[in-house]
Amino acid sequence: MFYESNYFGMHFFWWIIWIFFLLWIFATPYDVPYQRSKKESPLNILKARYAKGEISKEEFEETKKTLNIK
Repeated sequence: MFYESNYFGMHFFWWIIWIFFLLWIFATPYDVPYQRSKKESPLNILKARYAKGEISKEEFEETKKTLNIK
């Protein structure tokens, strides 16, 4: 049998499938499967706490100044 011509046959497609799966595994984030998540900035966390009423306006402004955000 002459097997050298099979390199560009199904064997070649198996390499493409394996490379695709490896890229997919390493491209997905580890903390949330199947979903890319955006990490929250400190300002967004501060705004959320202010909106919930956990901190007062004075605490919000003071913390915002501490973070050096204009």
